[in-house]
Amino acid sequence: MSGAATGRRGAAPLRWARPLLLAAVGVCAACGLVYELVLLTLSASLVGGGITETSLIVAGFVAALGAGALLVKPLLGHSATVFVAVEILLGVVGGLSAVTLYVSFSFYGTSAAVLVGATAVIGILVGAEVPLLMTLLQSGRSGIDARTSGRVLADLNAADYAGALLGGLAWPFVLLPLAGQVRGAALTGMVNLAAAAVVAAFLLREQMGVGARRAATAALLAAAVLLGVLLVRAHDIEVTARQRLYADPVVVAEQSAYQQIVLTERSGDVRLYLDGDLQFSSLDEYRYTEALVHPVLAADPERVLVLGGGDGLAAREALRHPSVREVVQVDLDPAVLDLARTRLAELNGGSLTDPRVQVIAADAFTWLRGPAARGFDAVVVDMPDPDTPALGRLYSTEFYGLVGAALNPGGLMSVQAGSPYSTPTAYWRTISTIGSAGLAATPYHVHVPSFGDWGFALARPGGPPPALTLSGQAPPMRFLDEAVLQAAAVFPRDRLPQPLPPSTLDRPLVVDDTRHGYVGR
Repeated sequence: MSGAATGRRGAAPLRWARPLLLAAVGVCAACGLVYELVLLTLSASLVGGGITETSLIVAGFVAALGAGALLVKPLLGHSATVFVAVEILLGVVGGLSAVTLYVSFSFYGTSAAVLVGATAVIGILVGAEVPLLMTLLQSGRSGIDARTSGRVLADLNAADYAGALLGGLAWPFVLLPLAGQVRGAALTGMVNLAAAAVVAAFLLREQMGVGARRAATAALLAAAVLLGVLLVRAHDIEVTARQRLYADPVVVAEQSAYQQIVLTERSGDVRLYLDGDLQFSSLDEYRYTEALVHPVLAADPERVLVLGGGDGLAAREALRHPSVREVVQVDLDPAVLDLARTRLAELNGGSLTDPRVQVIAADAFTWLRGPAARGFDAVVVDMPDPDTPALGRLYSTEFYGLVGAALNPGGLMSVQAGSPYSTPTAYWRTISTIGSAGLAATPYHVHVPSFGDWGFALARPGGPPPALTLSGQAPPMRFLDEAVLQAAAVFPRDRLPQPLPPSTLDRPLVVDDTRHGYVGR
């Protein structure tokens, strides 16, 4: 084999070269998996990637691995030089993947082509690593038999899988929460370059010619400078790209462990976006919040459960009702709850710091299965639209069954159910799903200027569907009264009820309904 470490100078370090090369295998595997997770994360945050998008990325990545393994076969005679070149390219392409996808989406409204290209290129480069490393691990060995080859392959696979585990843990628990998507990918690229530099400097220098070593050194330095500039300028790039996504100035931007949180403000209009989806506008949120909350308080409840609604607006309205003695607020994201206690405190009336409110940062589905989820007179379900599988489970038969079990006899549940105009199938699917859980539902809708025609459901376990009415103790409201509420139960002929199969954990139909509805607007 060309360049094999067969001479005296190449034989001396074999005792420590092998473990160091296997360590490099683990590092490279960790970087490769992080790059794939970057693509999956960006697919979800930029285009609401669902099961189809995730499956295509994973399948495309795996197919590209095979293509890379085949494409590198003619180059195995120069395994050392090619391996270093592959790692440099992988560090650059992977390190730049997040910022390229983000900027292309911000400026052009789509990143599908870049996503497909990045998946293919990164997959091919990662796929080329194993044949190259297998060749390098056997370099300089004579008389290799089947058993020896098997041991080498076992060592290589063990290092590769251990590195993949490290990368799988590093992305969600370290890189994403601490560095964000753009910096996290760039830092991973720098690690990839460092691994290539160590391999080139200490392990493969006897297998590479002088010209190849100089070229590799220059390429490594250029790649490191490029990623270093990205790390330094990442904030400016993100701010510029992010601002193009929003009509109003961005005043808060944070990537939490669960989602991207953006708050904008212009001329007193405060808007909250989660993963790019508008949650409310302060100019008209009272229409939405009053319509969601006050019908469920018609029976003058004392204990109210709010699921979702981390902005504190639903809790604000519940606390205005004189009969309410306790509100339990359950929301997944502590970062949203912190924002509600600080920047949104004036808008929500300081509801989440009120002594009558118990705030719990937890997954609503999981929390409902615990012993504390009992004895409520009213439940407000204020979840984001189900445009991802993770959110679709919160619009399932199983979820509404758990909510029904949390209610006292005679208790009521209200649900934000999306737009009967923009996503009619998703809306009526939600109504059918509530019914499949043994709750009788009354659909209704109001006009919210920021959202358009927006729909809700009022439901209770057993019996006929509940009447839409307001309590005699209801506080004065800016929008809702009995006449508006009665009119809200009337649907026009082009948006009449649709009897549909329910959405379940096994078949989250509402996710595709929501996504297709928006596409067809």
